[in-house]
Amino acid sequence: MKKIVLCLFSVTFLICVCFSSIRYAPVVSTGVEMYQSAVEKTSIQDKIKKIKTKETYVTLDQISQEYLDKVIDSEDRRFYWHCGIDFIATARAMYNNIKAGAFIQGGSTITQQLAKNLYFSFEKKYERKVAELLVALNLETKLTKKEILELYCNITYFGEGCYGIKEAALHYYNVEPSQLTSKQAEALVKTLKAPNNYNPNAILESALFALY
Repeated sequence: MKKIVLCLFSVTFLICVCFSSIRYAPVVSTGVEMYQSAVEKTSIQDKIKKIKTKETYVTLDQISQEYLDKVIDSEDRRFYWHCGIDFIATARAMYNNIKAGAFIQGGSTITQQLAKNLYFSFEKKYERKVAELLVALNLETKLTKKEILELYCNITYFGEGCYGIKEAALHYYNVEPSQLTSKQAEALVKTLKAPNNYNPNAILESALFALY
């Protein structure tokens, strides 16, 4: 059954790619130009070095395993198996976007999210998506999965001015990332979906407001 489902998604993906290559050729071209321009201004290596020089940078062994497990389960379940692009999720997203006639779903992997955080805005445009995919593929050739996950944990935004898991853990719970409990880890993972609305303080504020 899994093989059948995978084949169906693969076929759908190929159909969507063929359709998109004709309809969105200018978009792809612009996306490639965006990628080239971004990397030429600041190389991927320089971007990575800048992240690692942060005082709040932490390695994977300094982060709660609860958090690492939950973030992979929530954001990218096939993280250790794909090449930077989850073709199953991408095929599903492309099908839904074409059907809706608008960009309503992304299917981004952790590698793609890292690429977006490194270089691009969160504006939903196909050109940006193409550029993001190219950076993601580049990252996968230069880094191990553990290195990608580590960088991702140190660059993601958690709301209220917090960038990276250490800033978030200290800000919201006054603990080191390695000391996060299961509930705290779950709350911070949920925050990634909408940092301004789902962060622990915002959730608490909404709950208190509902009482009055």
